Amino acid sequence: MNTLSYIIYLLITWFITVHVGLIFYRNGKSYILNLLHGDEKLTLFINRILLIGYYLLNLGYVTMTIRLWKTVYTWTEVLTSIATMTGKIMCTLALIHFVNMAVLLLISHYHQPANNKN
Repeated sequence: MNTLSYIIYLLITWFITVHVGLIFYRNGKSYILNLLHGDEKLTLFINRILLIGYYLLNLGYVTMTIRLWKTVYTWTEVLTSIATMTGKIMCTLALIHFVNMAVLLLISHYHQPANNKN
């Protein structure tokens, strides 16, 4: 039963990771571009780095959590385990996303155009 749980869990988290990552990448470009006052080159660089970091961190965390998984014997335990582990991943992703947004906001304050600096 554990192998089936792992496969279902990996498929769900892979889908969430890729789907949400692409949404962040597409929609984040305009947000980052605005924060960096139109600096297109730096925006694309930061956006790609965020996407790669997001994929590596999330997929690495997902694979490491499998090691902590207890043996399951019933379908109820399978569903409970998958829901718990997936919930932990989504909460972690939300926290990381808000930290990234705060860091980008700080970067935007330090990356002011030359004519706006005091």
